[in-house]
Amino acid sequence: HNFLAGRHGGPSIQKLCDRVASSTLLDDRRDAVRALKSLSKKYRLEVGIQAMEHLIHVLQTDRSDSEIIGYALDTLYNVISNDLEEEEQEENSAKQVDDLGSQFTEIFIKQQENVTLLLTLVEEFDFHVRWPGVKLLTSLLKQQGPQVQQIILVSPMGVSRLMDLLADSREVIRNDGVLLLQQLTKSNAAIQKIVAFENAFERLLDIITEEGNSDGGIVVEDCLLLLQNLLKNNNSNQNFFKEGSYIQRMKPWFEVGDDNCGWSAQKVTNLHLMLQLVRVLVSPTNPPGATSSCQKAMFHCGLLQQLCTILMATGVPADILTETINTVSEVIRGCQTNQDYFASVNAPSNPPRPAIVVLLMSMVNERQPFVLRCAVLYCFQCFLYKNQKGQGEIVSTLLPSTIDATGNSVSAGQLLCGGLFSTDSLSNWCAAVALAHALQENGTLKEQLLRVQLATSIGNPPVSLLQQCTNILSQGSKVQTRVGLLMLLCTWLSNCSIAVTHFLHNPANVPFLTGQIAENLGEEEQLVQGLCALLLGISIYYNDNSLENYRKEKLKQLIEKRIGKENFVEKLGFISKHELYSRAAQKPQPSFSSPDHMMFDHEFTKLVKELEGVISKAIYKSSEEDKKEEEVKKTLEQHDNIVTHYKKVIREQDQELEELKQRVNTLTSQNEQLQATVTQQVSQIQQHKDQYNLLKVQLGKDTQHHNSHGDTLQMNGIQTEEVSKLKEELEEWKNKHELLQGQLREKDSVIEKLVSAGSNCQLLELEMLRSQVQLQSAEISKLQMENQKLQNQWWVGAVRVGVWNVFVTCGFSAFPVLVLYLAVGFCCCQSAVQALSEEKESLKQHLDSASSTVAILQDEKSKLQREVAESKKEQDDLLVLLADQDQKISALKIKLKDLGVPVSEGMEPVSS
Repeated sequence: HNFLAGRHGGPSIQKLCDRVASSTLLDDRRDAVRALKSLSKKYRLEVGIQAMEHLIHVLQTDRSDSEIIGYALDTLYNVISNDLEEEEQEENSAKQVDDLGSQFTEIFIKQQENVTLLLTLVEEFDFHVRWPGVKLLTSLLKQQGPQVQQIILVSPMGVSRLMDLLADSREVIRNDGVLLLQQLTKSNAAIQKIVAFENAFERLLDIITEEGNSDGGIVVEDCLLLLQNLLKNNNSNQNFFKEGSYIQRMKPWFEVGDDNCGWSAQKVTNLHLMLQLVRVLVSPTNPPGATSSCQKAMFHCGLLQQLCTILMATGVPADILTETINTVSEVIRGCQTNQDYFASVNAPSNPPRPAIVVLLMSMVNERQPFVLRCAVLYCFQCFLYKNQKGQGEIVSTLLPSTIDATGNSVSAGQLLCGGLFSTDSLSNWCAAVALAHALQENGTLKEQLLRVQLATSIGNPPVSLLQQCTNILSQGSKVQTRVGLLMLLCTWLSNCSIAVTHFLHNPANVPFLTGQIAENLGEEEQLVQGLCALLLGISIYYNDNSLENYRKEKLKQLIEKRIGKENFVEKLGFISKHELYSRAAQKPQPSFSSPDHMMFDHEFTKLVKELEGVISKAIYKSSEEDKKEEEVKKTLEQHDNIVTHYKKVIREQDQELEELKQRVNTLTSQNEQLQATVTQQVSQIQQHKDQYNLLKVQLGKDTQHHNSHGDTLQMNGIQTEEVSKLKEELEEWKNKHELLQGQLREKDSVIEKLVSAGSNCQLLELEMLRSQVQLQSAEISKLQMENQKLQNQWWVGAVRVGVWNVFVTCGFSAFPVLVLYLAVGFCCCQSAVQALSEEKESLKQHLDSASSTVAILQDEKSKLQREVAESKKEQDDLLVLLADQDQKISALKIKLKDLGVPVSEGMEPVSS
């Protein structure tokens, strides 16, 4: 490039800017922008001052050419970005670099339209436009984050446009999109919510899974950092994450095996961030309800179990093990279900030991790393937090009745006592704080711990744990040890009058405390003096005046003579004014830069805040005020006892109510099952009744027997009775079946007789009558014709022809009539005609009687046909009934076989 001839490139850059502004050809402008890009790294200031306005104009006017747009975006990125190469960093100081980037960013975003234009360009799919646009927008956010965030927030669909980057198929754009969203979501809850509701959790978890979870590369790390931005201190997003069942998808992150060679630096980083992400969801600073729901979800999906597996695994790097312990601590803190599960976890040793015991071994072992010992202490504190059951189990391991006489196993109590009196001051402090947490807000255990006896040396009588603590205090051990023991004693004696009495019963304790408070010691000892004042004040405030020499009034007089009230209150104030006290009061987790700074416990700072004021007031009160206060205190104690009693009663009632609810639910489910069974049985009984009524109508027999059988079916509760009844029912159906078959056979015989005998005879008779009627009809017609001839012919010829015709037609059966006819016919023709007319009438009557006989026979035939049809119908009904009986007998036989009763072949139903 000839433009580099100038020392600072000033004239060359100006010419290039003029070409960009004035050239009409796109190629010329493109070449000029390309040249500016090549100069922008070395001559960043000059290019930024002279060319920024022209480059922005190119972005606005040359949108159709992706190449020139890409050159312009790259040039702006080089000008604004502070990610310089090593050679450039040597030439420019870091401060100058930061100033340049911030100043150019401020110039660029002064016109908000420039950021909106950049959001539009990022939407382009062309790689040469989208990728440099993403990088430029990321750089703007790094330089002027809040201002650029506000511009994007008010831009229509600004955040949504950027969310599309996570779905880009080109990994380089997707990965840079994750970096862009990291900068966009920093410290901006509004944008965090929008990004979360744009399905960011789903997309990021998919990317982490695709990249191999904890075994993935730096892309997994970037996604985890973005997830932390979205969830940390954002209760809305945390709730959305839990409700979306995304906690369940975190479990595969922690599926790591015992592989000493499989822990790369990137894997350690990824897993560390994953553990931190779990802690974000269950942080003690979150709202209690949100934390509790996340803790329960982690238990139910198996995430806690997976973390405990890592906790007990071998070959896990120390920093991962430490962070896992801290994570498990916060997952179980204050959640009874999770605490109970953690108490049941055993280490894979021989013999198996509880995880708590194994962790306490590390805590009191001075060879273990300091951060690991702090993590174990935090885990133990979280295990006992609001866990009276766990507190009782720890204290019980110290009581004489539960100590293992064989000494084969080491208990948590023995480890705490060993750490409490070891030569390592850090072990002393950790054991004292751990034991104090076992007594936190538990008066019963404070009293029980007074029974603990320790064997100090051979031949000497055992001493109480309380006495041994005060003995070590008086021996002048290290400050850290004495601070730990004083915190334990203050926690133990607070709100426990019996423990105060035991403490005061040792005549050396009060003089030791007053001597410590009265002396003018160095700055290091002031903290011990303040704690001694607090312990003495607790001995006064919770004193029940049971010891005559150490009544409240006498202790106040002693303070006034030996120390002075003002001096006492001043020494008491040393505690809360200490710098380490303020650090410990900030958060529950012990966080110390070095073992020497390990002085205060978080829970103890709450106790100091609670007692400092009341003890100061108690020192200045007179005896009369003490009496009044004592009376008020007794009244309050009575009131508290009443309240405690009613709380106990309410708790018991709640338990009973819960049990009754469970019982009601059980009975309800049983009732529903019984109702369903009853409904089924009622349906079966109704079917049996319907079958019985049908048989009663069809057969009309065995009514009483069938009723008794139906009643028997209703009492089939016992299997043996059911078997016997089923046998009886089978026999009864068999008998009825045989009876119906007999009736069917009778019907068949009747039908056969009717068809063979009656029907055939009637048909033959009918045919004969039919033929006779036809003959008679022919005779009548012939007689009518002869009558007509006799009226027209001579009587002689008529008689002759008539006699002959009649004789021929009627045969010998009409012989009498012919004789009569001839006798009369000879008299006259008229008589013959009249005689023929009478014969005609007689034949008509005979024909009528024959017709009536035919009609009667036809009626009888119709009746017989109807009887035959009815018999056939009855036969069909009986066949249907027999088929039903066959099915019922088969069903009963199958039921008997199901009940285990053998069925012989003779009981097979007869086929119809």
